[in-house]
Amino acid sequence: MVHDSAALGFETRAIHAGQQPDPRTGAVIVPIYQTSTYAQDGVGGTREGDYEYSRTANPTRTALEQALAALESGRHALAYASGMAATDAVLRATLRPGDHLVLGNDVYGGTFRLIDKVLTNWGIDYSVAHLSNLDEVRAAIRPETKLVWCESPTNPLLGIADITALAEAAHVGGAKLVVDNTFATPYLQTPLELGADVVVHSTTKYLGGHSDVVGGAVVTNSDELREQLFFLRNASGAVPGAFDAWLTLRGLKTLAVRMERHCDNAELVTEVLLAHPKVSKVYYPGLPEHPGHDVAAKQMRRFGGMVSFDHADGEQAALDVAAKTELFILAESLGGVESLIEHPGRMTHASVAGSLLQVPAELIRLSVGIEDASDLVTDLKKALS
Repeated sequence: MVHDSAALGFETRAIHAGQQPDPRTGAVIVPIYQTSTYAQDGVGGTREGDYEYSRTANPTRTALEQALAALESGRHALAYASGMAATDAVLRATLRPGDHLVLGNDVYGGTFRLIDKVLTNWGIDYSVAHLSNLDEVRAAIRPETKLVWCESPTNPLLGIADITALAEAAHVGGAKLVVDNTFATPYLQTPLELGADVVVHSTTKYLGGHSDVVGGAVVTNSDELREQLFFLRNASGAVPGAFDAWLTLRGLKTLAVRMERHCDNAELVTEVLLAHPKVSKVYYPGLPEHPGHDVAAKQMRRFGGMVSFDHADGEQAALDVAAKTELFILAESLGGVESLIEHPGRMTHASVAGSLLQVPAELIRLSVGIEDASDLVTDLKKALS
């Protein structure tokens, strides 16, 4: 980059950070370096760029990492094969047997499963707390607490945590704050600027944005943590391929315009749900009555494209609605250009059934896409009728 990326607007960084024209050919789009290995000038002597093997580094992946760091206002980004690989990397780089972490009471089911079913076997302990209640968080932090793991907004109940206040509470307790920023994206929220130590993404979702790639990322300002993560990733091999990195990089270029449309459509869908007699509760931080609305308005640009709601007639009625929509596709995942509907209790959050994190049986989660909003509203009304 010729310009200081920190001085550029978000949309400009999304298109240009780490993505200068190819110096050899002038190609304006970063090439897909579909190679596993690189010729060396001599034994132990790599050429410009220090590339030797694509598990360690790949130029397409480097471009993605530079762009991700610029968008999250961080110094370092590392790309991973999935969001769960990124989550696992942070946990393994920062925790040791006997350590403890604090989880939000509405954490993603896959994150909970990894911690509850895998890490506890290695001597890691955890507590669950309402992250919007700072007194509860402070009470959960122990001398051996190393991490507070936060989602804001949360998946699937769209809870909001005050990231600045949470970071302060974590730091006073000697812990680091990790924020899963998948729902908000760096377009709507930049946790590192709010005091967080680490940001995690499933780039599968809004960053890729087209439901055609699986990936993850970690962003941090810590040189030490970056070195730990880089070593661990190279040792364990959870890297995205060049084409996956290229697809994600392509998605980043339109993130800003997509997020504006996601937010517009989500707000219209929310209005319709609020007025519908079959809907008993709507979860959306853009609503003034949402308990986290004021905090969300302070730390987010807008309120996102995810909406959840409770069906007034219970679980079976919720399952019926999820099966009846036509434009809202019944599928897991989120953040693509197409609208999706799912039943968290039976799908993405089945792993938390019977735990403190169990979600309401009547809950439906919507990933509101960028289609014509009137068509989406018609589809939902028909399914609810």
